[in-house]
Amino acid sequence: GQLPTWLQGILLRNGPGMHTIGDSKYNHWFDGLALLHSFTFKNGEVYYRSKYLRSDTYNCNIEANKIVVSEFGTMAYPDPCKNIFAKAFSYLSHTIPEFTDNCLINIMKTGDDFYATGETNFIRKINPQTLETLEKVDYNKYVAVNVATSHPHYDSDGNVLNMGTSIVDKGKTKYVLFKIPSSVPEQEKKKSCFKHLEVVCSITSRSLLHPSYYHSFGLTENYIIFIEQPFKLDIIKMATAYIRGVSWASCLAYNKDDKTWFHFIDRKTKKEVSTKFYSDALVFFHHVNAYEEDGHIIFDLIAYTDNSLYDMFYLKNLNKDFEENTKLTSIPTCKRFVVPLQYDKDAEVGSNLVRLASTTATAVMEKDGSIYCQPETLCEGIELPRINYDYNGKKYKYVFATKVQWSPVPTKIAKFNTQTKEMLHWGQDHCWPSEPVFVPRPDAKEEDDGVVLTCVVKSDPKEAPFLLILDAKTFTELGRAIVNVEMHMDLHGMFIPEQVVKTETE
Repeated sequence: GQLPTWLQGILLRNGPGMHTIGDSKYNHWFDGLALLHSFTFKNGEVYYRSKYLRSDTYNCNIEANKIVVSEFGTMAYPDPCKNIFAKAFSYLSHTIPEFTDNCLINIMKTGDDFYATGETNFIRKINPQTLETLEKVDYNKYVAVNVATSHPHYDSDGNVLNMGTSIVDKGKTKYVLFKIPSSVPEQEKKKSCFKHLEVVCSITSRSLLHPSYYHSFGLTENYIIFIEQPFKLDIIKMATAYIRGVSWASCLAYNKDDKTWFHFIDRKTKKEVSTKFYSDALVFFHHVNAYEEDGHIIFDLIAYTDNSLYDMFYLKNLNKDFEENTKLTSIPTCKRFVVPLQYDKDAEVGSNLVRLASTTATAVMEKDGSIYCQPETLCEGIELPRINYDYNGKKYKYVFATKVQWSPVPTKIAKFNTQTKEMLHWGQDHCWPSEPVFVPRPDAKEEDDGVVLTCVVKSDPKEAPFLLILDAKTFTELGRAIVNVEMHMDLHGMFIPEQVVKTETE
């Protein structure tokens, strides 16, 4: 096929790549050592490269020829002849153990720099052209967080907004929202953006010993949306996991009888909206988008009724019959919640406060003044949602996502229209596509004017993987670049336009 002439830049992807080191194996797919890969588009041609992230974790493991650094689903133990008691003691004195810098989930842009990110307090700077690993940054030096999301947001000035959980002060667990500026004052050019990191606000956890797990958060023009779901981390269990010989993943639990609480922070005043909004128990990883309309906040997310997704990816379940045997007990569902910020305080108990005709979502006034929200189901069976990021926080139409049925492995990619509920697909037998990335055409006037890029792995390892380029409007194939290497299924990434890469190298 043909590439559009305007498509110039780098598609950068991240995901777990190595699961066996020497005789040791990771227990979980999400634990594998990070493998970066990139597709560079230049004058109608595509160049591919891949490289392991040379994290401290990678270096220690390779040097020892076994797994010596613990990951989320795999606890590693040091050599028993090294004083195990000293080690155990140091673990006890630090409630939160030293985490891995195996940043395998996403890529983040901060100022002119790019970082590989995971969900711990460490991120690793990388060169987007050579995929070389550069310095390690510890968020904890600039803000008291032990874990942070790998799905930050970017505001119109290019500042990064992100969230992390602070477990430092025992019994004062909180969720911290922070901002990393996109540039530093001229006279401080030598200093990093992180030195100017600013805490926007913090939210106290409803349960100090059981903070909520979260993978992303939402943003509208005036509000930050944080969802405290009943999928929680047990801090006491986590602090003793090493001694008990279990993984940190086993310290996560979902309580289906609990509530899901919604927090809205005003971006100007940095204060939380005082009304208590909640919904039924759900588990979710990805926000799709959020916006405001007529005094309401509307937010869309991909929700589950249980946490079975994580269990699917234990490597013991990823065998050759994986596609046939692995069935999700809860199908991912794109849900739209609508929350009225302006409503009649004297409204009748039991009345629906949503005044928008375009949705069936409800928000019902309770006796105690709290508001119970029930979502509208937009569609089922999509995950890894992406949008045209120019529409982030604004009213939008299109979601680009992977299509999953009862198996967690995507078999198609989809374009979903949130307004008409129409869905377009691309799929071929034995093809597993990754998260689709939308790249807008320069000077595009319409939301879906551009291309969608996805890396496709074949379920038959003898068949070569390829990069697929689709016309985002029609979802027809424009071309594919076949890569004769073994390619791994990845998680997330971003497209870096040529002009951004250029300034980076200059």
